[in-house]
Amino acid sequence: QPAGRRKLGLLEKKKDYRLRARDYHKKQNALRALQKKALDKNPDEFYFKMIRTQLKDGVHVIKQQKDEVTPEQVKLMKTQDLKYVEMKRVAEVKKIERLKSELHLLDAEGKQPNKHVFFLNTKKEVREFDIATHLNTVPELVDRVYNRPTIATLQKQTLKGATDPAHLKKLEQQRKNQYDLLKQRIEREKSMFVIAQKIQTRKDLLDKTHKVKVKKETTNSPAIYKFKFQRKR
Repeated sequence: QPAGRRKLGLLEKKKDYRLRARDYHKKQNALRALQKKALDKNPDEFYFKMIRTQLKDGVHVIKQQKDEVTPEQVKLMKTQDLKYVEMKRVAEVKKIERLKSELHLLDAEGKQPNKHVFFLNTKKEVREFDIATHLNTVPELVDRVYNRPTIATLQKQTLKGATDPAHLKKLEQQRKNQYDLLKQRIEREKSMFVIAQKIQTRKDLLDKTHKVKVKKETTNSPAIYKFKFQRKR
């Protein structure tokens, strides 16, 4: 505000009466449209939201409907789940058999160690006993339980395969990885077998036959129920 016009007070923003008029008429038109819609509405008209909503804290909330599933439908779904788990378990069994055929479980962990007993006649033979000489092989191959060629075989044939220590170490690591994979697949097959048993138990519980729980469900086994015997027609 200039100093000469300070006595007139603060400046006011110029009002646009045309914009105010347009906004007023727009709101009036919206109200008239809503009034007309309310007058034209059929009082007997029904909407599903009339029964599917409820008022909570002044706000309309849609009610969550419960799934309506018959016992026959539940049993069918359990059957489909059981078939799927069984299919995956059979696939794991085939992979396990293929890995076993490749590895032959020669050095598997947990396998009972093999024993080779030698019978000698005198104590002198026991003191002078040399296992490499007795097995007719070189001392480096004594600890091997498989692929242990004799000295005559080594003289007639040349060594086949890898002989480099680094390459042998790499092959040993690959074989260890294969055994670890086999162990994981065996554990997965066992877990899927337990899952299939639990699904079958839940499917059997859908029958309205009188039953008594004999054993509780655990992580490694399903629950065991004793059903009342009913003679089938």
